[in-house]
Amino acid sequence: MGKKIVILGGGTGGLVVANRLRKALTKDNDIVLIDKEKNHLFNPSLLWFMVGWRKEEKIQKPLSLLQRKGIRFINTLVQKIDFENRTVFTSQGDVSFDYLVIALGASTFPEEIPGFLEDAYNLYDLSGTKKIRKAIENFDRGRIVILITSTPFKCPAAPYEAALILSKYFTMRRRDAEIEVVTPEPLPMPVAGTEVGNMVVSLLQSRRIRFTPQHQVVKIDPAKKEIVFQDEKTLFYDLLIGVPPHGLPPVLKDSPILGKSGWVKVNPKTLETDFENIYALGDVTSIPLPVGKPLPKAGVFAHFQADVVAQHIEAKIKGLSSKKEFDGRGYCFIELGDGRAGYASGNFYAEPKPVVNVKEPSVLWHWGKVLFEKWWLWKWF
Repeated sequence: MGKKIVILGGGTGGLVVANRLRKALTKDNDIVLIDKEKNHLFNPSLLWFMVGWRKEEKIQKPLSLLQRKGIRFINTLVQKIDFENRTVFTSQGDVSFDYLVIALGASTFPEEIPGFLEDAYNLYDLSGTKKIRKAIENFDRGRIVILITSTPFKCPAAPYEAALILSKYFTMRRRDAEIEVVTPEPLPMPVAGTEVGNMVVSLLQSRRIRFTPQHQVVKIDPAKKEIVFQDEKTLFYDLLIGVPPHGLPPVLKDSPILGKSGWVKVNPKTLETDFENIYALGDVTSIPLPVGKPLPKAGVFAHFQADVVAQHIEAKIKGLSSKKEFDGRGYCFIELGDGRAGYASGNFYAEPKPVVNVKEPSVLWHWGKVLFEKWWLWKWF
């Protein structure tokens, strides 16, 4: 008799698990993917979309297309998960499961910073980048601040890529924009190490983009166009682009699968939670590293973790054992906006600290990212 595998979330990890399992298992095994959104959005392309280099319809695909492959898609909000009785409650009814994969990602909470919703453009969603696109069309001169409100946040390179892309955008249009990135971090992408962080800072400096580390925002004053920080320092802006606070999806609040970090606790190698046959992957988890910081929240890790989860579930259903493990490897493109990209890759599980190799920016890495975007939206749909 077939099993029922329920996957929560149609982002990077959920999409890969659903596809891999559908290919590996017989049709009597029911694969169900639940997501509150109708479309899968390829998030890395938001930065290109922000400056008009992509069309909205070219960076997303309807999740309903998965049904052609035999993956059942339910477009609804998950209201509650009963881990003991193995049931997911949704606004469209209850869904029982034999295996559960939680790939809900990190939620954003812009309302946690007073003034954010009123005057900051959200870099981390489609509607926010649409508003940025409109705002920069008429922006002739002045100060643009890209504000990271708190850590952790997903795709740690994105705010820095946004600054570099915007810099090129305004240069091409001969507009006088002063750009500054403000963050509570000591360096960009600190988990990747000082070499990566210093490379990003030097890229910013080469474009005369100011980097202001170790500044924790308290509130935004829309009337004065000011950001107020913990030490009572203030910073003026004409246009404010923000990375909102990230947190656990509300449906998992007070859940028995959380660890001390406040995120979902998993086995770092198999991604299984403390509940048998219940897995979690990607941004919803927190995996502590030997260096004392958690694994960064990035799509590349969700992708590789999804391969591991799919293989473990397949093996269990077939009565086999799987030795496949997530080994902490990942990579990141850093888009410069001028037809070049930097590239960093390495092992984040390495001891005593992650080992990351940095490649010089080149046209090759930019086209690598472009081809990956095209491949991704073709491969899984």
